[in-house]
Amino acid sequence: MTMTRTKTKRWKRVQWAAMRVLLGTVGRASTGVRIGYRHGFDSGSMLDYVYVNKAGGFPVVGHLIDRVYLNAVGWRAIRARRELLKDVLRKEIAQRGGTGAGGGVRVLDVASGPGRYLQDLIAEYEPGTLHVECRDLDRAGLAQGGRQAAERGLTGISYVYGDALDPAPVSPAPDIVVVSGLYELLLDDAVIAASVARLRGMLAPGGVLVFTTQTRHPQLEFIANVLPNRDGVLWEMKCRPVELAEQWAARAGFAEVASRRESVGLFTVTTARH
Repeated sequence: MTMTRTKTKRWKRVQWAAMRVLLGTVGRASTGVRIGYRHGFDSGSMLDYVYVNKAGGFPVVGHLIDRVYLNAVGWRAIRARRELLKDVLRKEIAQRGGTGAGGGVRVLDVASGPGRYLQDLIAEYEPGTLHVECRDLDRAGLAQGGRQAAERGLTGISYVYGDALDPAPVSPAPDIVVVSGLYELLLDDAVIAASVARLRGMLAPGGVLVFTTQTRHPQLEFIANVLPNRDGVLWEMKCRPVELAEQWAARAGFAEVASRRESVGLFTVTTARH
């Protein structure tokens, strides 16, 4: 039995090594795969490309590979998560009548990347209704977002370098703080719980924390053995039950905690009210 398990592990290692070679050579005909190797498959630049969902790369072969890549279940769930997140934010904005304590509803995304979904959202409202601050440690993603916002003629959205896990205070305090796609990348539950508690202290009275949780993913083993993250090491993710995420919010002192699941079924979006 032990020998059989050893052979199986060796065969698995060979399979994953072959997949890494294949993706790193032929796969680079796909624009999405090239972005993943350049910036990390978990990067904001990668998510921005996934959101656009338009196959690119070398003619024919590259486009075909890219379309298969963009249709992977994880990326479909990411796009569904974006739509659910925007729906949640619209409802939060509507509850405030389009105005917050500082004049207009203030939104802070502490790990936004280029923040395309926030650009789409702010474009739906009259100028002055929303004030959005996008923060990230990825300077390339922030610069990309800034260029996109300028090209679209958007006002009321800014891009600031900042650490999501050690956030600088905002004045006036935000009405809504968003953490989308970050906690899925963190392996230490205690770090997330501390982040939830810290972000509660940044909110304006009556404010809400909106954060995402990955509850399952059918390709975790493939990702952890084949795809490099933004640090150049293999991308390991951790799935958690949404009940655990809600417990963190409740223990941090949030009064109302509720979650919704996106249509593909891999992620939830949780709202936690101050």
